[in-house]
Amino acid sequence: MADPTSLTDPLLTDVMAELGDLEDPRIRAVNERHGDDHGVNLTQLRTVAKRLKAQPELARRLWATGDTAARLLAVLICRPRAYAREELDAMLREARTPKVQDWLVTYLVKKSPRAEDLRLVWFADPDPVVASAGWALTTERVRKRPDGLDLGGLLDTIEAEMKGAPERLQWAMNECLGTIGIEFPDHRKRAIAIGERLEVLKDYPTPPGCTSPYVPLWIDEIVRRRSEPA
Repeated sequence: MADPTSLTDPLLTDVMAELGDLEDPRIRAVNERHGDDHGVNLTQLRTVAKRLKAQPELARRLWATGDTAARLLAVLICRPRAYAREELDAMLREARTPKVQDWLVTYLVKKSPRAEDLRLVWFADPDPVVASAGWALTTERVRKRPDGLDLGGLLDTIEAEMKGAPERLQWAMNECLGTIGIEFPDHRKRAIAIGERLEVLKDYPTPPGCTSPYVPLWIDEIVRRRSEPA
């Protein structure tokens, strides 16, 4: 599991050994069905991160091992402001498992002052995995800082491209579509209509008590909850 350089790095060696001890073949088997290649319980991983606290240099050394569990731990103990735009761009492009990509964007890039620059770079990238990160950052802006965004233009792009997009990019575009419909009543009718016409994730199996990712149902459910008396 460990990178050869860890042999001269006692702290890294200890942490990698601890991650190795947490490896569970049953968890790995489940994760591999979703495209991930680690067998560490994420609650236990967070416990390790809580104990280590922020350690930017250790985070970089963990990332450099290439090991998925180590990279997940790295993004939990990093300092987002310590990373240049070019470094974050390179990290995303070399992170090919879904969980590492998700955590990298959620815990590092979204908290970085370089987030908007990267959103613009990634949004139209020809690599659908990279583009999905750009859409995730766009959804974050729709939710928190929509000023300056062309929401109608985003809906145009989603309507034209989401149906045929690769899975990860399709999920990211679908989330943006739903978020626009939830947050902006003026665009809600069109967002629902796009969802109904494209039928993306319409048949996605949704456990009881959970909200369907199918946009028309998702928008209706969240709007209904928000309208209920507190």
